[in-house]
Amino acid sequence: MSDSMTSGIDVGALAIAVAGGALRVGTPYLFVSLGECITERSGRVNLGLEGTLIMGAMTAYSVSYYAGSNWLVGIANGLGMEETALVFLAPWLGVLAAALVGSLLGCMHAMICNMPRVNSVAVGIAMMVFGVGLANYLGKPMIQPVAMKLPAVDFGWWAESEQLRYALRVNALFLIGLVLAPILAWMLVSTRWGMILRLAGESEEAAAAMGYSVNTIRTVATSFGGALAGVGGSFLSLYYPGSWTESMSDGTGLMAVALVIFARWHPMHCLWVSIVLYGGFGSLGAALQGQGLSSGAVAYLWNRAPQIMTLVLLIATTSRDRAMAGAPGVLTQSRSS
Repeated sequence: MSDSMTSGIDVGALAIAVAGGALRVGTPYLFVSLGECITERSGRVNLGLEGTLIMGAMTAYSVSYYAGSNWLVGIANGLGMEETALVFLAPWLGVLAAALVGSLLGCMHAMICNMPRVNSVAVGIAMMVFGVGLANYLGKPMIQPVAMKLPAVDFGWWAESEQLRYALRVNALFLIGLVLAPILAWMLVSTRWGMILRLAGESEEAAAAMGYSVNTIRTVATSFGGALAGVGGSFLSLYYPGSWTESMSDGTGLMAVALVIFARWHPMHCLWVSIVLYGGFGSLGAALQGQGLSSGAVAYLWNRAPQIMTLVLLIATTSRDRAMAGAPGVLTQSRSS
């Protein structure tokens, strides 16, 4: 940047905008990467999460719209209650519906992969195309209506700066993800459930010898991963950007798979990589535009920062020593075979 351009930058305002945007942009990555982390620790890769994410976004938006305008209003009137007493539940019903749909898609992926001589990569691509196509088809009536949005917690009530207050307005789903990451990390290393899951990912023969069904373990893990991806999709449609449009996920599901590799299959690493790297770079373009420093082709390039960073990270971690460091044993065998 030239001296005249840098002199016009409000560094403090730019930092606040990037930090606040990182929480919003990084939240979908957080949920999808946590789900894929659990799936891959069981020894299976789900490349269909892009379809699950967009299907979750459409489902959450549809349920929030219909619940807020019809279902909950009718229940409140029947019980003689104020409409607002129940209607605030509409977006949360949408989140639950998105998790359910994501779980069903994950279960479908797992059951197909459990069949003999089935290529899980091909199944993942097919599920991605299926999820995106189904969401676009079923979601056409939802492009125009306005659904109720998820609430945000205002941590910046004390600040005089409106920009700072907006940056510290944190969505409740991010707080859930913030708590979920350390819980999953603890469960993987400190619980019987975590031991069984990691065993299935390290050695199918050892898990079977101990009497565990590897297919059952991976089906549960893939379904759980799909549920979290669906929740990530609900954040897109019910909070940021807070609308339903076709293909709004913009490759988030696919990039989250690369994120898990860079995070070394650890939930806490998924947390900081999602927020600091993907969230920070993803919000940088909008922050620079707010400073009037990017427009046209330059703005488009900044908006593609997460995709560019994904390529850079994959290239940087392709050395023989670092490519699969921390990976479950089954995935390492698949890579080398």
